[in-house]
Amino acid sequence: MVNNLTETLNFTFAALADPTRRAILERLSFGDSSVTELAAPFDVSLPAISKQLRVLERAGLLTQEKDGRVRRCRLEAQPMKEAVEWIAQYQKFWEDKLESLANFLENVSPEDSTLQEQDSTENDSEGMKP
Repeated sequence: MVNNLTETLNFTFAALADPTRRAILERLSFGDSSVTELAAPFDVSLPAISKQLRVLERAGLLTQEKDGRVRRCRLEAQPMKEAVEWIAQYQKFWEDKLESLANFLENVSPEDSTLQEQDSTENDSEGMKP
């Protein structure tokens, strides 16, 4: 069974996978906008933008409110915060691994690497003998 955080992350990353949806979120980061305002810079139909907005809304990345005949969209930060926290876990893991590798490589002397290369060459040539 998929837990709630995993499902949220799946929707969030799926929504962020599209450049148009990312551009919409970027515009919303400056403040609420109407659907028409959000659609203006894109060379697509209003129904196509509405479809993109539904994907973002399903992911929880925005909310839409009807104000008379105008639908206004607002950015919602919580799903993005959860995605950043998830990524941060892996960032720490990989930073630690890369730091360990860097320390190892700094401590390998040139003689050690020369010996390893010679051993490798000898092993390769031995395997080629009939």
